[in-house]
Amino acid sequence: MQNSERLDRGDGVELAWARIEGRGPTVVFMPGFHSDMAGSKALDLAAFCAARGQAMLRFDYSGHGGSGGRFEDGCIGRWTEDALAAIDRLTEGPLIIVGSSMGGWIALLAALARAERVAGLIGIAAAPDFTETLMWDAMAPPERAALLREGVLHVPSQYGEPYAITLKLIEDGRRHLLLNAPIRLHCPVRLLHGQRDPDVPWELSLRISERVESEDVQVVLIKDGDHRLSRPEDLALLRRTLAALPGLDFAEQDGA
Repeated sequence: MQNSERLDRGDGVELAWARIEGRGPTVVFMPGFHSDMAGSKALDLAAFCAARGQAMLRFDYSGHGGSGGRFEDGCIGRWTEDALAAIDRLTEGPLIIVGSSMGGWIALLAALARAERVAGLIGIAAAPDFTETLMWDAMAPPERAALLREGVLHVPSQYGEPYAITLKLIEDGRRHLLLNAPIRLHCPVRLLHGQRDPDVPWELSLRISERVESEDVQVVLIKDGDHRLSRPEDLALLRRTLAALPGLDFAEQDGA
């Protein structure tokens, strides 16, 4: 059975969410930057979990999808707080956190904050630290000057309307950087990354694997894979990756 409601995060901003009841560990999906819980990967995982009787939670960060709030008011810390609010109030027991792109960064931060509950983590083109390494570092001096002066910079996106990059996003991102120190997670970690990803270099998944303290880390590179990894064969790989995580005892019900 799937439930969908709205969660007040405590300040009047409501987060949209959808939950499937079932056995644990509960799969929690973290969407990417400007994405939402209605994307193809989230919906495919939801159908997969429903078919195998596994609990799953999807949600939208504030300023994304069906949630309230303005995108421009958000930042990595705020969206991580959204994720933790959803986890704390809508799930029980062990978790498998799945994060796509920016959601991979949020997934790592959430897993660190709730390490005692995390039974596994899957990153799909995970992009920790992207506000610094893929945004700020990539800006030309005039762009940096405009951002510092005006507080926001609108940049083109191949996925739709231009993105509003705020100074708040950049400055807050610096408080949540992960790749310059050990990432103290000891759960199984699986990192999927397309080698034709134009947005997040696949080498970043190797860097994550080096920083995570767990010894049970696997990186899967898809030579012809793009950033979204939403083709049927990519979705099948994601399903197999989830089903193969240690501790899941109903793999015989899983289909590819």
